[in-house]
Amino acid sequence: MRHDAVGQGATDPTSRESRAWTLVFAAWLLAAAGTLGALFFGEVMKLPPCSLCWYQRIFMFPLAIVLPFALFPFSRAVVRAVLPLPVIGGLLATWHLLLVAGVIPERVAPCTQGVPCSETVITWFGFVTIPLLAFVAFAAMTVLLFLAYLRSEK
Repeated sequence: MRHDAVGQGATDPTSRESRAWTLVFAAWLLAAAGTLGALFFGEVMKLPPCSLCWYQRIFMFPLAIVLPFALFPFSRAVVRAVLPLPVIGGLLATWHLLLVAGVIPERVAPCTQGVPCSETVITWFGFVTIPLLAFVAFAAMTVLLFLAYLRSEK
């Protein structure tokens, strides 16, 4: 009977862990890019962040620091421990998007001092804003980490 690599890869634990590792690495790349992007907007472009941006940073920055601990060596426990961070950050980014879109009234926003949360500072291609970038990053990291957790060895 012939065994090919494709058939064995589906049940091989090292292959499953390798795929999970790749997913966590991709999530770390997104977290690092999000962190560097936020620092670039704030420190280089001198764009002051609103309160909701600060709250989202609270959930983005630790991911860039902690996710490498899930990679070397691969740790399913670390993946499970950090999974709430992109979920909560994504909820905050959703709130921010709805606020910018006018769905949520500005009086409900936590931005009582400084930059208004409903203000759009940068718009690329007519629709890409900083809150949209944060939402996409958090959503993608949530999916990647959840899949990595499911595909890793129990």
